[in-house]
Amino acid sequence: MPSATHLAQSVRAIIFDVDGVLTDGGLYRSDDGQEFKRFHSADGLGIRMLADAGIKIGIITGRESNVVRHRCEELNIEHVIQGARDKLPAFESMCSQLDIPPTDFAYMGDDIIDLPVMRRVGLALTVPNANQEVSNIAHWTSARAGGHGAAREACELILKSKNLYDEAVKRYMI
Repeated sequence: MPSATHLAQSVRAIIFDVDGVLTDGGLYRSDDGQEFKRFHSADGLGIRMLADAGIKIGIITGRESNVVRHRCEELNIEHVIQGARDKLPAFESMCSQLDIPPTDFAYMGDDIIDLPVMRRVGLALTVPNANQEVSNIAHWTSARAGGHGAAREACELILKSKNLYDEAVKRYMI
């Protein structure tokens, strides 16, 4: 089986799940029902670095959340599908919109709802506390947990495999 670094060389787009990947998976609610999520700033910078390098960024999440919409706007993520309990049709739609074959996508997920997409992409990524079935099929697992820099690690894996990391970092070395 090819290494994750080798598979990452073909990645032209990456899709992230939200709960458990970009967040710690906790669902925080106030007394009035307002929802809160914790995102890691390092993940955001990694996503920007990937986008600046020409990699398309997408989000597919099973839940609907204004918090996610705001975070995606902050990061200029245009390809966002929320409320996708069946993620495969959402993924196929994104492939069509971007005109990129499934094998040129990476997907980072953590639970069984992510399995259908992870089986279709060229690079399946996950976090250390993922569901066992997800861990079994993932090509790569981050060292950090979801919401604690796991997505940043995935971004760096792709940038380094494509020899784009040094250039991405150089943009910040003024």
